[in-house]
Amino acid sequence: MANSAVTAWVGSALRQLLLLRHAKSAWDEPGLSDHSRPLNAHGRAAAAVMRQAMLGLALSPDVVLVSSARRTVQTLEALEPWEETPLIEPMDALYLATAPELLRILNGVAETARSVMVIGHNPGMHDLAVYLMGSARDAGDAKRLAEGYPTGSLAEFSIPGPWGTLSAGGGRLHRFLCPRDLPQLAI
Repeated sequence: MANSAVTAWVGSALRQLLLLRHAKSAWDEPGLSDHSRPLNAHGRAAAAVMRQAMLGLALSPDVVLVSSARRTVQTLEALEPWEETPLIEPMDALYLATAPELLRILNGVAETARSVMVIGHNPGMHDLAVYLMGSARDAGDAKRLAEGYPTGSLAEFSIPGPWGTLSAGGGRLHRFLCPRDLPQLAI
């Protein structure tokens, strides 16, 4: 049985899923709606550092699905310019989406997309990442991810098979990067 699972991973066309939680946002304008909150200075710095980390790891999505909230759009803007410009789709449905809603959106991604990035919010992003990991949560990045999903954090998964078949345990976590882990922001 283990060999057939390995064969399924190796023998299929792997896709890449990047789940990025928006960077730290500002709370200093009491009359501002949650949807309209911008990034704060720390969030802008963290997003810029995450951009450098992504460049260094050659993480470049074909498609970016981004919540329509101001803080997620500003997080996306901090990742630009891209070496190869992805298709960017702002989506109202991603604003505070739950894990099942995120999964439905991902199940609808075109099969031609090799790499997809979702820029969204907690708790949906964390719940989706844990769901995709399945029971493999006992060591390293998987353990850290299971414990929480700080603002500005990025999880990279390999996905075997079509987007439409994405399900529980259907992703292999490659890395989980938190802004505080990156040397430029380490405190």
